[in-house]
Amino acid sequence: MPQIDADRFLRDLNELRRIGAYKTGVHRPTYSPEDMESRHWLMERMAEIGLEPSIDGIGNVYGRHRGPGPHLLAGSHIESQNQAGWLDGALGVMAALALARAGLPVDVAAFADEEGHFEGGFLGSKSIIGALPEEEIDRSRSRNDGTPLREALAAAGLAGKPRMQLEPGRHKGFFEMHIEQGTQLEKAGLRAGVVTGIVAIWQWRITIAGMQDHAGGTTMAERRDAGLTAVRLLSMIDQEMPKACGTRSTWTTGRIAVEPGAPSIIPGRADILFQFRDIDVPTLDRMEACLRACVQESNRRERCEATLTNISKSLPAPCDTAMMAALDTSAERHAPGLWQRMPSGAGHDAQYIARVMPVSMLFTPSIGGISHHWAEDTKEEDLALCCQILADAAETYLKG
Repeated sequence: MPQIDADRFLRDLNELRRIGAYKTGVHRPTYSPEDMESRHWLMERMAEIGLEPSIDGIGNVYGRHRGPGPHLLAGSHIESQNQAGWLDGALGVMAALALARAGLPVDVAAFADEEGHFEGGFLGSKSIIGALPEEEIDRSRSRNDGTPLREALAAAGLAGKPRMQLEPGRHKGFFEMHIEQGTQLEKAGLRAGVVTGIVAIWQWRITIAGMQDHAGGTTMAERRDAGLTAVRLLSMIDQEMPKACGTRSTWTTGRIAVEPGAPSIIPGRADILFQFRDIDVPTLDRMEACLRACVQESNRRERCEATLTNISKSLPAPCDTAMMAALDTSAERHAPGLWQRMPSGAGHDAQYIARVMPVSMLFTPSIGGISHHWAEDTKEEDLALCCQILADAAETYLKG
């Protein structure tokens, strides 16, 4: 079985952590100077172990194995959320590098903007499978400051570079190692999670039209307060959704904005961003029906009209059975009785790569379940253990 150099793997993770360091985490927004420094640092590490490194016009860093196949693809992303954790994404790329260093025929990928700093998100993994049209690049803007994606690419030195696509038939499958970003493994005292599939995320906008008016001169009986209607509607959704959801469904109100947003003005409009997630499409359909029913009931009760608009509907991505079986066997060898199968509640690059090849994921425990925060962390012994589990599973799958 391939032997991971755990010391070097952990050293790579900690060297990368210093680029864009923020408290105990990192701040490397997509295409920022820190992000680009990390991408060029990664290319140097790839070259050191004999991979052929490149960076393309969307920012994907790719280390191509020079030897014979069959090949695997492995990786994740290395940009971060704002003022966030040091392992999210970076762990998967450094684990892929460790697999290649151990002699496995692995192409290593660091995809651009999995974190969604730009509208659309998953720019790199969508681009590399041919699912990112030029028109989407033209439309996309930074969610942080509104900078057009084209301008950001030019400032990062990527304008004019071609965008690469995966070579058909080159890869037998894609492995991605990631922190859990939840508490299931830690609470159960487990050290590894074999992912069964990646959830779909269905995104919605709810707009509520009221009447902007004076906060003192307009009686309560006369008001059409879009803010209050928004609060009551969201409370109804939270009350009704458990009747439609599954055991691992989640729903989130990510933004509530009222206009004009002044203390002495009755809000004339409310804008809500809402999403729900599950791995099962019939469950998602039930949740959508519940959401629509709540909006309909709100419009029956309230003086302000709510309008529901779908923004996006991704598809669940089930993991490959043979790859999961290889991870099961390896996890039981290295952590007997201390692993489980589990779904991923977060989105990952693997869900796009799954459109063109078999994929699988391996989770490490997250201390306290913390992620997307600078306090995110995992025990070093768990990081090293899971990297070895991944390496053995990769070899088993290649031979199968």
